[in-house]
Amino acid sequence: MHPTLNIAIKAARRAGQIISRASLDVERLTIGVKQQSDYVTEVDRAAEAAIIEVIRDAYPKHAILAEETGSSDGESGNEYQWIIDPLDGTTNFIHGFPQYAVSIGLAHKGVMNQAVIYDTTRNELFTASKGAGAFLNDKRIRVSKRAKLAESLIGTGFPYRMFDHADAYMAIFRELTQKTAGLRRPGSAALDLAYVACGRTDGFWEFGLSPWDMAAGTLLVSEAGGLVSDLAGEATYLTTGNVVAGTPKIFGQLLQIVQSHRTPQLAA
Repeated sequence: MHPTLNIAIKAARRAGQIISRASLDVERLTIGVKQQSDYVTEVDRAAEAAIIEVIRDAYPKHAILAEETGSSDGESGNEYQWIIDPLDGTTNFIHGFPQYAVSIGLAHKGVMNQAVIYDTTRNELFTASKGAGAFLNDKRIRVSKRAKLAESLIGTGFPYRMFDHADAYMAIFRELTQKTAGLRRPGSAALDLAYVACGRTDGFWEFGLSPWDMAAGTLLVSEAGGLVSDLAGEATYLTTGNVVAGTPKIFGQLLQIVQSHRTPQLAA
C-alpha cells in the first residue's frame, strides 16, 4: 500500500470517529446554513480539522483543498494536492439518514492518484491507488458486468441549492425512468460513485458538483474498471463539476441520454 494512501486512511478513520460520536446525539449539534439547502455543522469542521492535522503531520508541504476551509497552496505549489470532503452528505447526517461519508483524494500534478471514501455507518472503507485497483475493506472490487441500460440501476443527485438546470435534470430523469430498472438519489455523491465502483449501481450522473464531492469517487470508478467523463466525454469533470460514470457498456448509453438533454447554458 502506498504511504500516502495509508495517511489518507488514517485521516479518514480519525474523522470517522468524530462523526460517529456526534451521530449519537445529532439534535444537540449547532447547524449553520451556507446557502439555500447547504448546511454545515461543527462536526464538518472538526472532522476536516482532524483530517488536515493528520495530513500536515505527514506532508507539511502538500497543498490542500477542503470544503470548509478552502485551499492552501503549501510549499510545493500544486504538485501534490489533497482534496477533502470531511462529511459528504451533511443534510443526511443532520436528519439521521445513514448515507454520508468521509472523502479524501490526492492529486499529483492534477491527476488523481489516491482515494479513500469511508462510510462510518457501515464501516465500509473504499480505497484506490492509480494503477493498482480499487478495494472495499481490502477486497478487490469491480464495476458490474451489466450491459443493458434497461436492466441497470442508476444513481444521481438532483439539484438542492442551484436550480438553473432543473429542466435538463427532469428531462433526463423522465427518459431514464422509462429506460432503466430504476433511479436512486441517496444524497452523497462520494458514496454514489463508490457504489458504481463496487457494482451496487451501474451508472451515475450529476451536475454542479465541487471537486471534493467526486475527486476520490471518480478514481475509485476508474480503478474498478468503469468509465468517467464530463458531459462532453472528456476528463475535465473536476473543473466543470459535471460528471457521468458507469460500467463500460452502460456509460456510453447513459452519456448519450444526458447529452441529448444538455442545454446551451450547461457547461461540459
